Amino acid sequence: MRPDDWHLTEDLEFFLTRAGDFLHSRPALHTLPLTVTETLRTRGLDAYGAEAPAFGWLERAGEVRAAFFRTPPHRLNLTPLTPEEADALAAHWVGLDRPLPGVSADHDTATAFAEAWQRHTGATPTLHERQRLYRLGTLTPPQPLPDGRGRVAGEQDREQLMLWHREFAAAIGGVTSTDAGSWADARIASGRVTFWETPDGTPVSMAGVSPTVAGQIRVAPVYTPAHLRGRGYAGAATIEVSRAALAAGAAHVLLFADLANPTSNGLYQRLGYRPVTDFAMYDFE
Repeated sequence: MRPDDWHLTEDLEFFLTRAGDFLHSRPALHTLPLTVTETLRTRGLDAYGAEAPAFGWLERAGEVRAAFFRTPPHRLNLTPLTPEEADALAAHWVGLDRPLPGVSADHDTATAFAEAWQRHTGATPTLHERQRLYRLGTLTPPQPLPDGRGRVAGEQDREQLMLWHREFAAAIGGVTSTDAGSWADARIASGRVTFWETPDGTPVSMAGVSPTVAGQIRVAPVYTPAHLRGRGYAGAATIEVSRAALAAGAAHVLLFADLANPTSNGLYQRLGYRPVTDFAMYDFE
């Protein structure tokens, strides 16, 4: 195939006009582009930082076959590609003379693109993280739940949310382009973070959710401070937001888990989450 089968734009509405139906055709596999583009559409193109995001799609015979997006400074995010499609996209991106810090996609696609990028640029790819995408089957609350209750975070919790946002980003080694205050404000306004708190009202864990897009909600982030782990708080918070997502009418509830963390993967499976596919993130020199 030809590199010029790939098309690039910074116009979100035009991208969604061209690729929106394709993204909705496989909503679980496309959960990240669906939720990111929805956030950009509703909150503005600076929702993830000052630099303009980029969008693209692969089109042959008038049909969209794949898509990508990038919100700097983050990695390029891809829908599933064949090795030939990944190679053509790598060649196309090199021709654009745009920087690229890495790639994130389903495992086979990310690996194929990383290898193609090395062929075209000489840059050495380094595997940063492997994740597993889960979809909720039958929700199975742990027994017994820890003492306490779930509570949606409000304005009075802003400082706590900001602190935990920074701690979570540091714990996963991620790059955040949204300051903690903006992150907290957006989630308070939409009621998208739930605390598990002890009987005396002390928050001990949080679980957030994405907006509802294509009939699905994704749980993220789930965070418990290190000194409070191992007490069932993360599971309780996850149960709370999963129940709320189902009650809100979500047809599917998804989440990602770091495959290097067997504790979280085991927890989510005990709660009723079932594997969909594995993802990988590579960093480039």
